[in-house]
Amino acid sequence: MQREAPPFRADHVGSLLRPAALKEARAKHERREITAGALRAVEDREIEKAIGKQEEVGLKLATDGELRRSWWQFDFLKGLDGVELYQVGDGIVFHGVKTKPESVRVTGRVGFSAHPHIDDFRFVKEHARVMPKMTVPAPNVLHFRQGRRAISKDAYPDLDAFFDDVADAYRQALRAFYDAGCRYLQLDDTVWAYLCSQDELDKLRTRGEAADNLQAIYARVINYAIAERPADMTITTHVCRGNFRSTWISSGGYEPVAETLLAGTNYDGYFLEYDSERAGGFEPLRYLPRGNKIVVVGVITSKSGQLENRDAIKRRLEEASRYASLDQLALSPQCGFASTEEGNILTEEEQWAKLRLAVEVAQDVWGN
Repeated sequence: MQREAPPFRADHVGSLLRPAALKEARAKHERREITAGALRAVEDREIEKAIGKQEEVGLKLATDGELRRSWWQFDFLKGLDGVELYQVGDGIVFHGVKTKPESVRVTGRVGFSAHPHIDDFRFVKEHARVMPKMTVPAPNVLHFRQGRRAISKDAYPDLDAFFDDVADAYRQALRAFYDAGCRYLQLDDTVWAYLCSQDELDKLRTRGEAADNLQAIYARVINYAIAERPADMTITTHVCRGNFRSTWISSGGYEPVAETLLAGTNYDGYFLEYDSERAGGFEPLRYLPRGNKIVVVGVITSKSGQLENRDAIKRRLEEASRYASLDQLALSPQCGFASTEEGNILTEEEQWAKLRLAVEVAQDVWGN
């Protein structure tokens, strides 16, 4: 049957393509031709439209599409106490392209005191007739790619204290979102996919990082961060394999992390990417505990505009149900459509068609 609580049978990861009007306004703001207030007004208008479109295609949730952000992760992380955005020598390397040369570093003790994303969520809540959903990066994202080299040794001579502070900052952030009315929060996470990739693990060790105990550390940080969430707050995660201009970073099935991720972290739901052979098979879903946890199977790609065949999607869901109960499954695109402001290579019309397809297939599979 359909679900009245998130994650919904037809859901989506969060980010949406930036409309032309927003791109134009952002460019004008960078050239100092319009004020921050004028830019905010354009963002407000475009987010209202995006919320309306999500409702129109039949989704039971709505995000702001991350339309106010440049990055899916850095815009949130730089708002934490003790963290700053800075220019680096080179961007993150995807297959064939690079991102802007920006990253974050820890300059002092990490904490949470206030954050503009709280007001961003309030805007969605005020304008959505369906459940408002908020997306932020998971806590371990602050560590994996930047690593020890981007964490002040004056602030943190011992990394155990760093992980404790990050976990506590996130616990406070989750409470702030809840107090603002958020009942559906998603922690986006590239790290679990990197831990499935031998290439990314090799790069990690080349940077001088220890990889062997990271799964346990990250699970501990996540579980502490979400431990005090109220009973009426759903917290999910999205495991991303890289999503920039329709390209990717990591390959490898979920087997190396599945037991820790699905059974060892206390999320209510998991958005897992299954749109390409790089994700491997559905066998790791056998680690999903029986009960209330949901795996949202991302078999609809956000990386191209070609619309998937309905029957093929249903066959993939049937295959997944061999390892996890169909009642514990849901459907979504494999990732957002614009993890950064540049966006993937498809049109807005194709984007909305993908989301409408998810709704229609979910109705076929789980009923109206």
